Amino acid sequence: MKAILWTKYGPPDVLQLGEVEKPAPKDNEVLIKIIATTVTAGDCETRSLDFPIFLSLALRMWIGFRKPKENTIPGTELAGVIEATGKDVKNFKIGDPVFGAAGMAFGTNAEYICLSEDTGETGNAVAIKPKNMSFEEAATVPFGGRDALHFLRLANLQGGEKMLINGAGGSIGVFAVQLAKYFGAEVTAVDSGEKLDMLREIGADHVVDYTQEDFTKGEQVYDIIFDIIGKISFSKSNKVLKKNGTYLLANPMSQIIRGLWTKMTSGRKVIMQTASGTTENLIFLRELIEAGKLKTVIDRSYLLEEIVAAHEYVETGRKKGNLVITVGHDRKV
Repeated sequence: MKAILWTKYGPPDVLQLGEVEKPAPKDNEVLIKIIATTVTAGDCETRSLDFPIFLSLALRMWIGFRKPKENTIPGTELAGVIEATGKDVKNFKIGDPVFGAAGMAFGTNAEYICLSEDTGETGNAVAIKPKNMSFEEAATVPFGGRDALHFLRLANLQGGEKMLINGAGGSIGVFAVQLAKYFGAEVTAVDSGEKLDMLREIGADHVVDYTQEDFTKGEQVYDIIFDIIGKISFSKSNKVLKKNGTYLLANPMSQIIRGLWTKMTSGRKVIMQTASGTTENLIFLRELIEAGKLKTVIDRSYLLEEIVAAHEYVETGRKKGNLVITVGHDRKV
């Protein structure tokens, strides 16, 4: 089968289209023919190991010190069709349209993947695809939707609370805005100017162009600040977060020391953890989508063999919502 191969750590061109053996499902696994997958900012960071040194070292010890030796096909989310099932699989049958996440096992930038029927240790999960979404649309949900839902639940978001989302225009942010509105919050979305119209369209009550305005100098005080991109200054943001308010950090490794200090020296909560996917979360998101309460935003679509260009575009920071990779199984390249 065709797959993208992660040959070493570095810029986008370390990714190459190649041929690998098609996997076969274990007893509790399903074999999925992938129709669409994605590229996220997290995929780009992982590819280049653009992390603090202690995290980068840990990843090298796990994946491979000099170059990837394990999990060498990138990608974390997908939508496709069940092609085969292991003998113990009970919830899926051949032909079922599904969407899901591979978690830290990666492997979705390929024609096929095997995933456990049940949520695994790596954070993989799979569920029946929303009926009112295309495969391309559904492929964008398992990562961004899952992470947004995970953090909003941790914050115990209540109706009427004021929430600011920093980095609201990306894969996680577009779902966080909509889910926060669904839970009854008043939402301020912060991102660059070209993304503000889109953020208004998906429900943001207020928008801030960070290139023109510093939200920490405003008069509004928030119950929750959700920093998706790891760029806020705690010393400045404390001025606009209630004394018993909550910081949500989706990218905690760049802020762990400051976050811990803020947690210890103030009455504010600081929630720093990685999100893991569950089948129950996918089903919850699917129900919202089918009820018309949640939608995705797709900026661009690339072919699998255009993976380098896709990574290059994501790294510009201009991506509005999601970037989709379509997998053409019968296409000659």
